[in-house]
Amino acid sequence: MSRKSVLERRSIDYIPEAERHGKLYSQFTLWLGANLQITAIVTGALAVVLGGDVFWSLIGLLLGQLIGGAVMALHAAQGPRLGLPQMISSRVQFGVYGAAIPMVLVCLMYLGFTATGTVLSGQAIGQLLSVSDSTGILIFASVIVLATLAGYRVIHWIGRVASVLGVIAFVYLFSRILMLADIGQLLENRHFSWASFLLSVSLAASWQIAFGPYVADYSRYLPSSTSPVKTFLAAGLGSVVGAQASMILGVFAAAIAGGQ
Repeated sequence: MSRKSVLERRSIDYIPEAERHGKLYSQFTLWLGANLQITAIVTGALAVVLGGDVFWSLIGLLLGQLIGGAVMALHAAQGPRLGLPQMISSRVQFGVYGAAIPMVLVCLMYLGFTATGTVLSGQAIGQLLSVSDSTGILIFASVIVLATLAGYRVIHWIGRVASVLGVIAFVYLFSRILMLADIGQLLENRHFSWASFLLSVSLAASWQIAFGPYVADYSRYLPSSTSPVKTFLAAGLGSVVGAQASMILGVFAAAIAGGQ
């Protein structure tokens, strides 16, 4: 892909060193912005909706973020070294034919994640623009298709914009929660249960690990000399911080609503 090109020209092929570009901070902003979103909020809320209390749900979610985020970030570190999409590089572990098995599972995961995110985001757009949910879904899907066609550069630009807008939005939402509820009182209501605690851990860990099959797709354009440790930290911290912030919001929102 030309350095001046906007449209994506590479697919599943190797990225030559001459076409490598980008900064590590873009890995942080991409994954921060990708996690400051409604699906992550709903996932966090499930920890309370399914029986957990606020305090131990927050602890469990954080532990799950760190465990799953480490797996996710290790995959991100492979991108600059291999210059290949994650599922193509998985042929090293599974073989050319064996890689078809995780590929099928990943495609099913993509369908589920896309369906959930599209419906929730479409409903939010529908309420924001006073249009039907179906129209909101079509608007959201159209934006996603355009971003996909544009590819790497535009996706990272969207990540930077989404990070800024996400931080502003979440500061506002958290301020609203502080006005609506006594956070200290919510945190004092503690009833530890291994089942609920492990559920919150698994919710966050599975959320992070779900990024694993494609996280290297967004780091493979970095120069091969890029530090694996710095790539690990940039992608991992962005994802963990963004997801935990969203899930904290979901936990408090569900607690205020009485688990409804």
